[in-house]
Amino acid sequence: MTSSDAVFPADPPWLSQAGQAIASGILSSFEACYGRPLLAGLARDASARLRAQELFRCSIVVLAHDGYHADEQTQPGDPQLIYANQAALQLWRRPWGAMVGMPSRLTAEADERQARAAALQQARQHQAISGYAGIRIDSSGRRFRIEAARLWSLPRGPGCPGGQAAAFDRWWWLSPDPTGRS
Repeated sequence: MTSSDAVFPADPPWLSQAGQAIASGILSSFEACYGRPLLAGLARDASARLRAQELFRCSIVVLAHDGYHADEQTQPGDPQLIYANQAALQLWRRPWGAMVGMPSRLTAEADERQARAAALQQARQHQAISGYAGIRIDSSGRRFRIEAARLWSLPRGPGCPGGQAAAFDRWWWLSPDPTGRS
């Protein structure tokens, strides 16, 4: 087999062109909203691929959902997750294919969804908020609390459908693991 005959695996979804565009939108909009980079030490002029890889691998939990699917003027629709980095996938115990595309409201317990929606509305009105806290639930039903989360709006543009993103690095389990895993 020659090198020209070699079959290379496809890039993971977070490194696809669409994934790179979403990562770029997350990083640039965070900096625009908060006046500092989300990932310290990552050069603004780094390649889109490197920026997407670094965002995916960072220890900060980062999620994003798309714009709305219904008439944005009257009904908010049901935004779907368009991005989850490795820290988010591990915390919610879901693979990329199960997490991305899922309605974002399902990251929270039913009792928490109204408060979550209010925080997202506030972030939409002000472009960004800091200090959000709430209860979330992983794929096995295990509850956890997030603290000091930042919520911000994503721009609409080439490859980025708008919507909102969240980042946090403070969380803890509230209930034992129903699966027996830790």
